[in-house]
Amino acid sequence: MTIDVLLSGFEPFAEASVNESWQAVARAVPALREHGLVVEGLELPVEFERAGDLLEQTVLEHRPRLVIAVGLAAGRRGITPERVAINVRDARIPDNAGASPVDEPVVPGGPVGHFTTLPLKAMVAALAAEDIPGAVSQTAGTYVCNDVFYRLQHVLETDARLAGTRGGFVHLPSADVVAPENGARALVTLTLTALETEADLSVTGGAEH
Repeated sequence: MTIDVLLSGFEPFAEASVNESWQAVARAVPALREHGLVVEGLELPVEFERAGDLLEQTVLEHRPRLVIAVGLAAGRRGITPERVAINVRDARIPDNAGASPVDEPVVPGGPVGHFTTLPLKAMVAALAAEDIPGAVSQTAGTYVCNDVFYRLQHVLETDARLAGTRGGFVHLPSADVVAPENGARALVTLTLTALETEADLSVTGGAEH
């Protein structure tokens, strides 16, 4: 492995001027370097296929110990590490290239879903210890965030060159819920927890619906 951590966030979309996911990543990268880690940040386009291609290429280039892809979920009330990516593209709005796929697979012939390899419950517990709102999420949606999440887990599972690399996806809420500087602090906490935790906590993190 050539680096410790790769963090990715997204460019703005849907006529927004900023994307909180990239704001947080851009702040978290230098903070993690202060911990002695070799860390790279990657800003992804909000585009089906191209975002996943770029993340996959970068993962294969750097072969990090840990990959955390980060996206924006504006309606949520806390930071939500995602449990599972599903093999579906179903766009509610066009992506930044104007694509609006409906009921298409992310990877034709791929499995229905891929689970994260991050210690989600330990990560949420670490957020709670810092009074940062967070919860395990059971769905990353069917837009570009899920697309990138699925592509990441698929390449980690299928490419032998990435044996030992752990990865997953985290959604941040909008800035009125968690300010960008606190989002960055949360990403540092999540990253350090993931690096330090091999076996996840055995505590509830389910949802009723």
